[in-house]
Amino acid sequence: MNSMTGFGRGESSNATHSVSVELSAVNRKQSEVSMNLPRSLSEYEAPLRKLILSQISRGRVNCQISITHLSGDAEEIDIVKVQRLEAQFQALSATLDRPLLPSVNDFLQIPGIFVTTEIDPEEIIPTIKEAIHRALTGLLEMRRREGADLLTDCQQRLATLEQLLGDISSQSPLILDHYRASLITKLQEANLGLENLHEDERIIKEVALFADRSDISEEITRFRSHLDKFYEYLRKDEPIGRSLDFLCQELNRELNTIGSKANNASLAHLVVTGKTEVEKIREQIQNAE
Repeated sequence: MNSMTGFGRGESSNATHSVSVELSAVNRKQSEVSMNLPRSLSEYEAPLRKLILSQISRGRVNCQISITHLSGDAEEIDIVKVQRLEAQFQALSATLDRPLLPSVNDFLQIPGIFVTTEIDPEEIIPTIKEAIHRALTGLLEMRRREGADLLTDCQQRLATLEQLLGDISSQSPLILDHYRASLITKLQEANLGLENLHEDERIIKEVALFADRSDISEEITRFRSHLDKFYEYLRKDEPIGRSLDFLCQELNRELNTIGSKANNASLAHLVVTGKTEVEKIREQIQNAE
């Protein structure tokens, strides 16, 4: 089991640039990658996103890519714009017949005065991919560690559910005896003059009907089958979050049916405890890939 949350950082460099990639992942039902790239490299965003998604099946991954020019000369001054501004000042000086010179601030306020040095895609893309691979290694390792904690918690709660199922199974046969005794007691307290209540056909028929309505053997069997399937998924080396979420719904459904059919206070308490454990498992696996 892997978690959907995690963080990884990777770095790589070539002769001209160094690249740093940070990957942070959070919960999401589907897989999604958000990425920032320089506009000149935008056509490579799709294959880079595909590279990340090849390792991520669920979750939203935010990919931050930082590219640094090793010489520090990532930006250059647009000389043509500088010359145009100076020519305008010279023309204005001639018009006013007095010298006017542009200051440093005048040059810095020219829109687009700094031009970013073009990055060669053939050189930088392999470097970016290498940094992504290294970031993915860290991200996947963190997801595995958190997934191991999720697995341990799920196994402990499944053991609790197995114990509860055993208690429900052992108490199930007592429901009928309790109903028969309760029915006879109520009739006796009513002083209807009825005799041999234990052998009365009407009572026997009523108990038989109750036995049919309150039979939870099928629900117990299905609940046990769902638990076995849960363990089977936990042993798989693949994304299982969606499958486990579905099984939690089925476990909860069977518990609801058991509670409504049994109509017994003791079983109702066990059902409430079981639903609480199932909900805790469901909360945990919302973070499972």
